[in-house]
Amino acid sequence: MTVIMQQQRRVPYANSVFNKMSAEEIKEYQEILLQKQLRRAARNSSYYRQIFKELSIRPEEIQTLEDFKKMPFFMNKEMERESQRRSLEEKGHPFGEHLLCRPDEIAFTGTTSGTSGTPTFTYTYTAEDVRTMNKYISNMLEYGGIYKGDRLLFSHSLGIYATSSILFGVREHGVLPIDVDVRAGSQMIMKYAQMTKPSGAMMTPSLAEHLIDRAPDLIGQGVGSLQLKALFTVGEIGIGIPEIKNKIETAYKCRVYDYLGELGFSCDSDTYHGIHCVAPDLALFTEDLVDPETKKSIELKNGEVGEVTMTELRINGLPRIKYATGDMVQVFTDPCPGCGFTGHRVKVVGRSDDLLIIKGVNVYPSAIKNVLSKFQSELTGEFRIVLDSPPPRVVPPLMLKIESATGVTESDLPYIEEKVKHALHQELRVTPSIEWCKSGVLGKQLTKTPLFERKYE
Repeated sequence: MTVIMQQQRRVPYANSVFNKMSAEEIKEYQEILLQKQLRRAARNSSYYRQIFKELSIRPEEIQTLEDFKKMPFFMNKEMERESQRRSLEEKGHPFGEHLLCRPDEIAFTGTTSGTSGTPTFTYTYTAEDVRTMNKYISNMLEYGGIYKGDRLLFSHSLGIYATSSILFGVREHGVLPIDVDVRAGSQMIMKYAQMTKPSGAMMTPSLAEHLIDRAPDLIGQGVGSLQLKALFTVGEIGIGIPEIKNKIETAYKCRVYDYLGELGFSCDSDTYHGIHCVAPDLALFTEDLVDPETKKSIELKNGEVGEVTMTELRINGLPRIKYATGDMVQVFTDPCPGCGFTGHRVKVVGRSDDLLIIKGVNVYPSAIKNVLSKFQSELTGEFRIVLDSPPPRVVPPLMLKIESATGVTESDLPYIEEKVKHALHQELRVTPSIEWCKSGVLGKQLTKTPLFERKYE
């Protein structure tokens, strides 16, 4: 790094009481919250009453995390959509039969994008829920050096989306969000940034990289001229790749923090050590991992990879309870080498439905991205995985479209291709077929950049 960074500080739990607790004490605290949430779910929702009936168990019988982890998942995306359909037909609201409050108690709802089917109202909160979550956002902003009276550039798709709920926490912290809908384009984003002079910014890693490339043409100087104190990125695997983290921090001349909503964020370390899970009282996130194929519980140990089964402990409106998220993470239980945080940390691996199996080798798009990011002088970093049939099984060779960097000539490509294939084979045991694209052909999206080109759809 060429930038002088602030001293690395230990990431604090959002609730300071946990800073003085042992791991066993935190677990006991979670178990009390879990027992309360399960009993409330059975009282308030016919959906969960039916679940417990089918399992032949009463909520009162689930006393420990070990008891709970033995249960099969209660909901996944398809079940959530079906619950919504029934509640719309029978009760006149779209939030699902698993809703635990009255519809008129809802203060915010945020949906998934709906790109893979009917949108789901997964992020639906009461006013009390919003106040609860605000403190987790405030904790992150405080750690990043964004304080009361500051301004924060907020560049996401605004409206009925999950990220919009974060704005409540930004305002509660006393910070003014400069919320520019990402769909307005990079020129408008940079214009507002120049006019309002924010201290920090929130966006996807794709947008952060895109603005690095576009800023000289749009404002006549680099993004470092914005003089941000902190940049918070969410929604994609990016900052976990050393080359991308270094590129963004060097260009913006500030620390970039990776975060997962209210669940946690990365620390001040130059080296990425994962998202620090600062909210053990908000949700069971790392504590309930399963094998993505068998759905059987995985013993939690340092470095373990599994699919997250989410249970929100302090959400009153529409909590996810034993929810099969499809998110694959690697969990670290050892203290953070960078800041000393003693709680759990995670690195996002990808989605279980993004897994590719090539000649018996499991490959995630994030691993391909990690390898390609090492060729910054020869590649732009943009690529697409071309699929002729539905995953996970891929008939070799794996087809990749890869953008070459500006200045790379046709005569350079054979040598670059040889190096790229060698690196992919060495690290992932995959030798792909490559279709080369010129810089800008694939394009970086201002929202989440797609990883797949599906020819079978």
